[in-house]
Amino acid sequence: MRGELRAVLAAIERADRKLCAFLDVWPDEALARLPAASGLPLAGLPFAVKGPSGIRSYAARRLIAAGGVPVGSTSVPGPGTYWQTWGLGAHGRTVNPWRPDRTPGGSSAGSAAAVAAGLVALATGSDGAGSVRIPAAWCGVFGLKTTNGLLPSPDRSGLASAGVLAASADAAETYLRCVLDGYAPVAPRLPLAAAYSPDLGFADTEPEVAAVVRGAVRRLEAAGVVRTAGGGCALLDPVDVWTAVRGGNVTPREAESRAENDRRLDAFFARTPLLLTPVTPNRPHGHEGPGETFSTALTWAFNLSGHPAASVPAGFTADGCPVGLQLVADRGRDAELLGAARAVERALSAGGGGARPGG
Repeated sequence: MRGELRAVLAAIERADRKLCAFLDVWPDEALARLPAASGLPLAGLPFAVKGPSGIRSYAARRLIAAGGVPVGSTSVPGPGTYWQTWGLGAHGRTVNPWRPDRTPGGSSAGSAAAVAAGLVALATGSDGAGSVRIPAAWCGVFGLKTTNGLLPSPDRSGLASAGVLAASADAAETYLRCVLDGYAPVAPRLPLAAAYSPDLGFADTEPEVAAVVRGAVRRLEAAGVVRTAGGGCALLDPVDVWTAVRGGNVTPREAESRAENDRRLDAFFARTPLLLTPVTPNRPHGHEGPGETFSTALTWAFNLSGHPAASVPAGFTADGCPVGLQLVADRGRDAELLGAARAVERALSAGGGGARPGG
């Protein structure tokens, strides 16, 4: 066990000068925790925490109590980073493990990059507008945003919820078992009734990104994992509402827009248990920034509504950029969502998934 942990720490030291996924690495502290962790359920499982304060988060404390060993804190955007879409590690700008010329996404940038590079199997994250799902999609790993309020969050706006970046849905379930009291897995009954929307009724989704995700949905249908019927879910563009809620100054017009989206989502989930969309309308952009594109266009509606959502790797664009499939379930249905994600992930990886950058 000590040898395995030393190997993880050595891999981080080798890789991170180019990846720049970590703010800080704690080799001495990690090795010192190992004897006490060895007799606990996680038995010394190495994990990473998001940002400089991540070690104090509720999720990190619960993982440590279960025998997890934190090995370091991962990068988040530097001061003034526009739209929180990339990270700044101890050695410089965090890069996407698949395409170093592209951003890993953010704000859980380093967590996603570290998992994608195989340095850790899971890393904590938080998601206030897509900050777990976007980097999960762009780094080709699994990402879960929990139902808002299910786990403690320091965000006073109520938009951010705890989440995890993981090598697989199985690894994400390890996280939920540790951090969520009373968690019990739910096996999906296949095929899952679902609806697909490429744009939620308002987003300008890149045709190739939409095509990759639609192709993934077709594969799920052919495998008997999902059965799509009817239209998707058309929402009002939440950009003004999210901005107002974050700023703490919500007008009656914005409050009504939020309420209308809640009504539409309540009606949707009353008849269909699963919503499928691309995670982002765009592929990973370069390090100069996203320009006028809102990479959050398809994610932040569910921070406003509070629904749990996950990102599952869906495939790649022709230029080698990972694309994520977003799964959204009704509030409080996190276990059902994770069960669905496991079935989806299994079907999509059956044709040769599970590759790592450079593999």
